Amino acid sequence: MVKCGGVVYEVQSKCEGLRHNCGYATETGKFFHNLMERKDFETWLDNISVTFLSLTDLQKNETLDHLISLSGAVQLRHLSNNLETLLKRDFLKLLPLELSFYLLKWLDPQTLLTCCLVSKQWNKVISACTEVWQTACKNLGWQIDDSVQDALHWKKVYLKAILRMKQLEDHEAFETSSLIGHSARVYALYYKDGLLCTGSDDLSAKLWDVSTGQCIYGIQTHTCAAVKFDEQKLVTGSFDNTVACWEWSSGARTQHFRGHTGAVFSVDYNDDLDILVSGSADFTVKVWALSAGTCLNTLTGHTEWVTKVVLQKCKVKSLLHSPGDYILLSADKYEIKIWPIGREINCKCLKTLSVSEDRSICLQPRLHFDGKYIVCSSALGLYQWDFASYDILRVIKIPEIANLALLGFGDIFALLFDNRYLYIMDLRTESLISRWPLPEYRKSKRGSSFLAGEASWLNGLDGHNDTGLVFATSMPDHSIHLVLWKEHG
Repeated sequence: MVKCGGVVYEVQSKCEGLRHNCGYATETGKFFHNLMERKDFETWLDNISVTFLSLTDLQKNETLDHLISLSGAVQLRHLSNNLETLLKRDFLKLLPLELSFYLLKWLDPQTLLTCCLVSKQWNKVISACTEVWQTACKNLGWQIDDSVQDALHWKKVYLKAILRMKQLEDHEAFETSSLIGHSARVYALYYKDGLLCTGSDDLSAKLWDVSTGQCIYGIQTHTCAAVKFDEQKLVTGSFDNTVACWEWSSGARTQHFRGHTGAVFSVDYNDDLDILVSGSADFTVKVWALSAGTCLNTLTGHTEWVTKVVLQKCKVKSLLHSPGDYILLSADKYEIKIWPIGREINCKCLKTLSVSEDRSICLQPRLHFDGKYIVCSSALGLYQWDFASYDILRVIKIPEIANLALLGFGDIFALLFDNRYLYIMDLRTESLISRWPLPEYRKSKRGSSFLAGEASWLNGLDGHNDTGLVFATSMPDHSIHLVLWKEHG
């Protein structure tokens, strides 16, 4: 038995001799067949394998290079086919589905979309990974319904989400429209379920369908400083120091609330409690019997115009209130007062909130209260209080933009504005992700000449709630400027 190199060269030498002495390929095949029996070949292969494994990596590479140089077309093709199998193994196809999903969770969504183009099998596996696409949607600020386990559904939702978020980043998510119909300045605005109510100095209030721009109702009223409505009635606060209740269908005034000695800047009511509350320039808040029109209580303590009242059911427990209790918030230029309210009308102020003890910092005339958190903007930034403890949870500051005013506040997004732009903030990062230019709208210290539209998207987009009204404001020409979500492309 000779060494490996010797065998190779001896075989090659004998082949050359045979090629000269014999002209038939079949004779060559017989020679190779007889040259080394199967048993001897296996023994030789075992020996050369042991030797090969003892070599260094460099020596192994040189050995392979030499053998490749001696190989013919049949051997090279055989080598190529086997390398394809060994080096390009489809791990998504070979791994159990659970392990594939685990690996996919470490990839970013854009990489996953690229991987979907590798093959039909990869697209099928990646598209079936529900958790991956749900997480991707959550990271974009989209609401997730965990009960929907259709993976392909969530991949489609993500594709829709990434398109909408890109539109926001590129300032292309909105469009504008106008409502024309009033003949004097519009001071009061209120939005609910696709309908916008406007109250004007032309002694009228109108109810508009935002989607069509059509006026549904138009009734004669007093001068309106504040409005709130439902399907049957309209409640107005007026510069004539009164509050009135009107019937939409007939335009008739069904109730008149007299008692304030200053303009009424804000109203709110609750039919279940049969209570109406009003905030006035006379520094008081009045509580009224909605159906009877009688004053039940006058709440004092403010030293400035009361520009906002909010009647809301509490959602958290504290030493001062329980979930389900009705709470009244009233705000002036410097303070927010919290009052318990319900069937027992004689209430005392539970707490007074402010952002500066010396009253040097003014509050913006906008107030958000959802039963869990109180949010208000000021010159120092956006303040968020925990309603259970009354502690300040955070102060959001945007140094590059002064005097940002609050429009809406949710779990994921906040809607803000200044004299020039409408802004969307991602509350998770406290960064502004989009802006939209605003016209020269009518300014009002009370804040009632502008309002936010649909609010559900502030708790997270879901592919369906990014429709309808975003923002409305009254204009110097007595029209109403609307900012609306643009339909998905």
